[in-house]
Amino acid sequence: MRIKDDATARSCTSDGAPVISVFDHPWLGGLFADEDACEIWSPDRQLSHMLAFEAAYSRALGAADVSDAKTATSAAEVIETFKPDMQELRDGTAKDGLPIPALVAQLKRAAGPLASAIHTGTTSQDVLDTALALTLRENTELLLTRLQALIGQLDRLNKKFGTNPLMGRTRMQAAMPITVSDRIAAWRAPVESHRSRLQELRPRVEKLQLGGAAGDRKQMEPNAARIARAIAQTLDLAEPDFTWHTARDGIAEYAGLLSLISGTLGKMGQDICLMAQQGLDDIQVSGGGGSSAMPHKQNPILAELLVTLARFNATQLSGMHHALVHEQERSGSAWALEWMILPQMAVAASRSLAAGKSLCEHVTAMGGATK
Repeated sequence: MRIKDDATARSCTSDGAPVISVFDHPWLGGLFADEDACEIWSPDRQLSHMLAFEAAYSRALGAADVSDAKTATSAAEVIETFKPDMQELRDGTAKDGLPIPALVAQLKRAAGPLASAIHTGTTSQDVLDTALALTLRENTELLLTRLQALIGQLDRLNKKFGTNPLMGRTRMQAAMPITVSDRIAAWRAPVESHRSRLQELRPRVEKLQLGGAAGDRKQMEPNAARIARAIAQTLDLAEPDFTWHTARDGIAEYAGLLSLISGTLGKMGQDICLMAQQGLDDIQVSGGGGSSAMPHKQNPILAELLVTLARFNATQLSGMHHALVHEQERSGSAWALEWMILPQMAVAASRSLAAGKSLCEHVTAMGGATK
């Protein structure tokens, strides 16, 4: 059911660069893209989080008396206004496998005599993982807002159509009469649970990463605890008792919740596809999609999209579980696998919630039949 006024379905890019992903494709993005989620995971936003960590780290060196306080503050101010050379970051990533060495080199050049207060004692993974924690915080806020909006729409449908009769179906066969409320309740309950799960998960992923070269903070001692505390307070992140360089269970758990969210919406979408079948007509939705060959058809586009996104995330989740296997004190391959998968899963889950809300808004009738 293609909804023309669904403003969240826009391309994630505007510079004309070639794209492959459906989430930022010039026309497939009309169905899959989610502007808000893409902004959260955009390169510019990621870079701002990396610089936020570096600035907080420099200030923490001053606060812990590792560096002269004035020098550390001035270095942080340089970082906070710095505009990186993106081509250098690209070339550096090709060489080093990640952008931080090139970024730090640029920062130290820009800082000149203040360079000793930049990045000394920390490591690339501290920067990238803390940036990820900041990203997940923003992503969680978006998910919570959308989960609540979806609950509001489901409650509206229940109030309007809840007492209407439906034929309950088990194994896709007519079973016993139920009401629209019964079916909506099966959609709504896990949505409410996901809100609770997200809140419970936040402390396990919205946390500082600070381990240094080998994850033991030895290069920061005897001031490691003071440095960590200062950074965590500046960035408003939890201060964990251990370094999670290779302990990726929290990230995998977050990915699992993304799949649960899209899976719940997929179940709703599958039900609506079946309810909309000609001959059943258990639901009517305005704005259905058309067919190039059969103009009489009204295809349930958004309901189908929910099923697709659910299956996409369920497929990607296995990759995130593979990424749990980090060898020794740091992995390049497992870590990079997260970079490939997690952003797309996050966008898919956000898009599911936006599409689910839009779909509910266009329901014009539910129930009324027990055939």
